[in-house]
Amino acid sequence: MLTRNTSDVIVVGAGVVGAACAYYAARAGLSVTVIDRGPVAGGSTGAGEGNLLVSDKEPGPELELALLSTGLWQELAELLPPQIEYEPKGGLVVASGEAGMQALRDFAAGQEKAGVRSEEVPGDGLKDLEPHLATGLAGGFHYPQDAQVMPALAAAHLLRAGGDRVCLRLDEEVTGLLTTADGRVRGVHTVAGDVHAPHVVNAAGAWGGELARLAGVELPVLPRRGFVLVTEPLPRMVRHKVYSADYVSDVASGSAALQTSAVVEGTPAGPVLIGASRERVGFDRTLSTEVLRRLAAQATALFPVLAGVRAMRTYAGFRPYLPDHLPAIGPDPRVPGLLHACGHEGAGIGLAPATGLIVARCLDGGELPLDLGPFHPGRFESAA
Repeated sequence: MLTRNTSDVIVVGAGVVGAACAYYAARAGLSVTVIDRGPVAGGSTGAGEGNLLVSDKEPGPELELALLSTGLWQELAELLPPQIEYEPKGGLVVASGEAGMQALRDFAAGQEKAGVRSEEVPGDGLKDLEPHLATGLAGGFHYPQDAQVMPALAAAHLLRAGGDRVCLRLDEEVTGLLTTADGRVRGVHTVAGDVHAPHVVNAAGAWGGELARLAGVELPVLPRRGFVLVTEPLPRMVRHKVYSADYVSDVASGSAALQTSAVVEGTPAGPVLIGASRERVGFDRTLSTEVLRRLAAQATALFPVLAGVRAMRTYAGFRPYLPDHLPAIGPDPRVPGLLHACGHEGAGIGLAPATGLIVARCLDGGELPLDLGPFHPGRFESAA
C-alpha cells in the first residue's frame, strides 16, 4: 500500500538511476517513495550529456552492464515520449596517428568478443561519416550501439511511467536511517518527518557515500568534477558522438589531476555539447577557465568549423567515482534492507536501466540478469 509516509521501498535520489530503480520496482508491483533534497535530476543527471556508451568500455562487468542497458534503453525509447530525445546515432572514436589507430584496433578486438559491434574507418573515409571533421586524421572506429538521451527529461518520464505506484517527495533531505532493534531498515528520517519502508535504495549519486554513512557503513564514493560547454544552436553539423582515443584512457584513469579529452556531439535542439573533463576537487563548483580553454581547443582541433561558433554557456557536475571504477549495486550485507545503486561515475545515465532492473529483481526475488559479485557494495570493507 502506498501512502505519503509508507511504501514497499524508499529510493533516495531522483536522478536517472533513482528514477530507473523506481520505474522497475513499480513495474514489479511494488509501491515506491522517491525522496530527493532537490528537484528531479538536480544532481549529476542534470549536468550530464546523456551518453549511452559501449564504445569506451573494456571487456568486463561494466561492459556487461552497458550492453544490458543498451537493450533496455531501446525498449524504454518505445515506451517513453519522444521528449527524452533518444537518438541511436552511434559513436565515432578517432585517432590522429597510426599508434592511436593500433590501440583502437586492439581495444575493439577485445570488445567484439564481448558483444560490441564496431567497424574500422580509414582516414579517407571519416568525412563520409562526419563531413566537418578535421583532415589528416589516421582513422577511427564507428560504434553503432552508442546512443544519447536528454537525461533530465529521461529521469522525469521514467518517474512518470511508474504511475500511481510512485510517490515523489522533492526538496526534502534525508537526515537519518530508521532501523529496528536488530539493525534492519524500517525507513528514513527527513526534514519533514519519518517515512517508512522495509527497503531503502541509496541512489544518491555523488552523495551516495554520505547516505551510506547515515546508515553506519562506508562506501568510498568521491566526486569527480566535470564541465560541459554548450554552443549556440546550429544546423546539424556533428552527426555522431565523436571523441578522440584519449577519452578511453581518461575514463579508466583514477588520477585526481585535471584530465580533458574532447567529446563533441550535436543535439536535436541545435546546440553542440562539448566535454569532457575530470578532476577530483571535492564539491567545488568554481568555474575553471583552464578547463574551458582546453575543451574548446580540443573540440576545434577535431571540428575546425567550431572555431567561429559562440559558446553560450557552461555547466559543471560531479561524477560519483568509486576507486575500482565500478558502481555499487545491490543489497548491503551490513544493513539488512539497505540497497545501493550509486558510484557509476560518468556512465550513470547509460547504465541506469540495467541498475534499476537489478535493484527491482533484488527486491522482488526475481532472477538476476548478470553476476552481481563485481558490484558488491561491501567489497571495499577489507581495504578500508
